[in-house]
Amino acid sequence: MDFFQTLLKSFSPATEGYLFMWIILFFFVLMMAIAIERFLFILRSNINAPRFMAEIRKLIIRGEFKKAMNLCKAGGDKALPQVILAILIEADRKEIMDSDAIQNAVNEATLEITPRLTKRTGYLAMIANVSILLGLLGTVFGLIQTFNAVSVSSTGVSSNLAAKISIALIPMYWGLFTAILAIILYAWISVKANNIINDIDEHSVKLINLLTRKQ
Repeated sequence: MDFFQTLLKSFSPATEGYLFMWIILFFFVLMMAIAIERFLFILRSNINAPRFMAEIRKLIIRGEFKKAMNLCKAGGDKALPQVILAILIEADRKEIMDSDAIQNAVNEATLEITPRLTKRTGYLAMIANVSILLGLLGTVFGLIQTFNAVSVSSTGVSSNLAAKISIALIPMYWGLFTAILAIILYAWISVKANNIINDIDEHSVKLINLLTRKQ
């Protein structure tokens, strides 16, 4: 209970360095907003790649290109179906298979999708670094103010020195907490996005090989 009272007190304008606490809180809210938005986007973009590609391969082997394309279109905003659809459209466009044209279609679709998967993720790493520096700066500022008040006072300010120092350390605590959480979220979101990109690379190559053999 004492810790939370000290934490709330550190946001008060009567406390030295309170402005740094509000700035760190702003970055904390921004971090959570980015993380939630990225989580929802990746959730919408992800798909069970092995099961999806198994259905696509069955349709391709039977020569049912239209059904395969409709299955991709049913995937909506999911990343892998969009790339597979680009491959199928290019393959269905010509009677003779053109591997270079198909690969160009894959590259174009991948270059369009990849930035959307990694969008704003880098801000999480930036917030982690800035939060640590803001926490350190707020703590140093609070300690300077505290020791300056002790040095110029002839009253019993020193009796409250421990309480003032504990409040001055709160920005560092809050900055470290925000930074650690931002790093964890950055790593998790980056791994999920890279998994989707790796699925696209793997299954697009396998599909091109299947189409080439079938031709």
